[in-house]
Amino acid sequence: MTEQLRLMAVHAHPDDESSKGAATMAKYVSEGVDVLVVTCTGGERGSILNPKLQGDPYIEEHIHEVRRKEMDEAREILGVKQEWLGFVDSGLPEGDPLPPLPDGCFALHDVEAAAEPLVKLIRKFKPQVITTYDENGGYPHPDHIMTHKITMVAFEAAGDPAKYPEAGEPWQPQKLYYNQGFNKPRTIALHEALLERGMESPYGEWLERWKQFERRERTLTTYIPCADFFEIRDKALIAHATQIDPDGGWFRVPMDIQREVWPTEEYELAKSLVDTSLPEDDLFAGIRNN
Repeated sequence: MTEQLRLMAVHAHPDDESSKGAATMAKYVSEGVDVLVVTCTGGERGSILNPKLQGDPYIEEHIHEVRRKEMDEAREILGVKQEWLGFVDSGLPEGDPLPPLPDGCFALHDVEAAAEPLVKLIRKFKPQVITTYDENGGYPHPDHIMTHKITMVAFEAAGDPAKYPEAGEPWQPQKLYYNQGFNKPRTIALHEALLERGMESPYGEWLERWKQFERRERTLTTYIPCADFFEIRDKALIAHATQIDPDGGWFRVPMDIQREVWPTEEYELAKSLVDTSLPEDDLFAGIRNN
């Protein structure tokens, strides 16, 4: 295939792109693939998760601007392009019963209407491959679930000239994947590798919670070898300083163990308009040679 390869990653908030599939994106950028991150919301209602920055009045008052700057830095580190869809963060409701979502937030928009700006971007960027979240959002944040919904609508509609006629010339992406980086096989493998080496594992509580919630195991179809880009992934995530503690559990597995035990990032092939054989080691399998 001589045509430029293009990958679009659709995410809910700034920082999601750096915690889900970042090493994959950096790998493809290094190979000359054009990669675009689409960020649905500004993360305006996100909590400050880094204890070192909690209580900073400037950050609390200007969280939207701070997170936009963090996204700029992460984008540069990953070498990707990035676009904002412009929706407002819905926040993560807590309590029993759950409180209503705030007026005007992303998750309360009509799905068909909210998909239009994404259709416009697909038709403009012309990706052959799109990645996003599964129907549970990866975890049930209302913005992640809404991101899934609009991406599914946009994938189907982008190539249909009868849909969204004002959104540009039709373009049909060929494959759609769900990010599945937080999967049980990977977690168990890293957990056991740490214990075997006499080290403390940050994954014990995760695995206990998995048992409690009895989550359905997803089908992992695609394993992207990207261990050489794990450091870039971590650097991009740390750029989202309000959202991650650089001394927290996320970074407790030594890099050499990660590369040895689990050197891939995983995906679930949700839709394909080209022939491919599973498992895959390339998001563009079936496309490169067509």
